[in-house]
Amino acid sequence: MSVCRSCGRGRGDMHNEQVLDHFMNPRNVGSIEDASCTGNAGNPADGDTVRLYLRIEDGRIVDAKVKAFGCPAAIAAASALTELVMGKTIDQALAVRNEDVSEALGGLPESKLHCSVLAEAVLDDAISQYREEA
Repeated sequence: MSVCRSCGRGRGDMHNEQVLDHFMNPRNVGSIEDASCTGNAGNPADGDTVRLYLRIEDGRIVDAKVKAFGCPAAIAAASALTELVMGKTIDQALAVRNEDVSEALGGLPESKLHCSVLAEAVLDDAISQYREEA
């Protein structure tokens, strides 16, 4: 059983079926060799880290892949994020907030909201990198 370092709870202790589904069957896992940008966020000290790869063509996100390490909610939030941003323009993607990630997962308990914040942070980091290099 996976245990969260920040709260000490296991995956079955507090997670709804949507979170568990994204955790057990994460979407869009991996890297993109020709990524337009890569974002990083997290705190290795508490065990949650995420790397997001985006391929952007004509101002639209055409591919998103993620590598996440941490508690079930962090992995689920990273997975849900990729689904939320695919097909969106840069500006539409920047409008995705941590609340949207939590909602896509059927809601996260207050003690796990930092995981949706982590997803928002990695997206912001990737898009900032893209805009700096453009």
